[in-house]
Amino acid sequence: MNYLYLYLVPLLLVLALYLRRQRRIHGAQAAQLHESIASGLSEPSSLHPVVDPSRCMGSGACAKACPEKALGVVNGQMALINAAHCIGHGACLAACPVDAIKLVFGTEKRGVDIPNISPDFETNVPGIYIAGELGGMGLIRKAAEQGRQAIESIRKSKSTGIADFDVIIVGCGPAGISAGLSALEHKLRYKILEQEDSLGGSVYHYPRQKITMTAPVELALVGKTKFNEVRKETLLAFWLDVVNTTGLQIDFCERMESIDKVGDVFVVHTAKGSHTTRTVLLSMGRRGTPRKLDVPGEDLPKVMYRLADAAQFKGQAVLVVGGGDSALEAAISLSEQADTDVILSYRSGAFSRVKQKNREMLAQQQLTGRLRVMLNSRVKQISEKAVEIEMEGQSQQHRNDAVIVCAGGLLPTPLLQKIGIRFDTKFGSA
Repeated sequence: MNYLYLYLVPLLLVLALYLRRQRRIHGAQAAQLHESIASGLSEPSSLHPVVDPSRCMGSGACAKACPEKALGVVNGQMALINAAHCIGHGACLAACPVDAIKLVFGTEKRGVDIPNISPDFETNVPGIYIAGELGGMGLIRKAAEQGRQAIESIRKSKSTGIADFDVIIVGCGPAGISAGLSALEHKLRYKILEQEDSLGGSVYHYPRQKITMTAPVELALVGKTKFNEVRKETLLAFWLDVVNTTGLQIDFCERMESIDKVGDVFVVHTAKGSHTTRTVLLSMGRRGTPRKLDVPGEDLPKVMYRLADAAQFKGQAVLVVGGGDSALEAAISLSEQADTDVILSYRSGAFSRVKQKNREMLAQQQLTGRLRVMLNSRVKQISEKAVEIEMEGQSQQHRNDAVIVCAGGLLPTPLLQKIGIRFDTKFGSA
């Protein structure tokens, strides 16, 4: 009997410590879910997991597999506790031991428009294909695979029109780069259009050190990548090396404005001219074209639509415009630079859909006088050395060296609908 106690007591102690630790973890995850709801950040923006409560056993395997820490166990079952961080990579789906998870688009409250495409990635408009994030595939590995498969379908297409190119690829994110490599491998006449000055698509705009991939990807001319888990910076450097090594040609800063069908070919109009092509592959992201302020002076070189490196603005007077997490994070980062004068302008009277951590950091920087927040304000005019801001009916002039607009993006849905592409609205369905 004494021997029984000798073994039983340590086991009970270990079990008690384990249960206490689990209660602490689950309590923290429940608190995070409550914070997300309170901050208005409970609605996922893209592909995301939902759980079948009749099958979920609350093992937490999905939460452990999620690099973004978007999942947790609440009341004994999986929950999306940090929806704003979910990027739809699907690691949770593979990790679930009882197949209780499925990946869906949209929610009961907010629908997501997804283009109607065939299994070979062709839209209802013959000759126009879609691959990657625009088609609803946020997972980088699968987006890249879709880009490769779409080129295979384009190679087999029966278009006989005479044009400058066999395919014009719009966007150089994961799907666009992969498609371009496949086009290069098969010696197709291709052209890649990218509206920004950098490759990577939506990945380029991820936060620093964000884990972006959790499985290898197969690329034409490159083969299977050797990394399993990779962060943003490493992935962007890898793609840049691939582009340089293979000689893949990308036309940066050339935004597609419209597409016309003329006879048997398409005419793709951009800000720099027009190009004819037999087929078009749309591989741009859902982030869309940056939303602009539409005020005088916005075309000045000092106006930009993302913050790449806060250190470059050290000692300058910077205006940040917007009320989301990206705007707050930009303003906070800038305010941490020495001798930098930062103003955050937002058209509403309060920040509604932002993380609590960003609220607290913003308040702290305000208290220390490192930045100024102007609510209920809007930019009226931008000049070489100043900005005019209207606040509560009064116009104010402020010294200014740079303007960073973080006002979100305009999805290309209207442009695609004008081409004739049909969309399905998903309310929490695959």
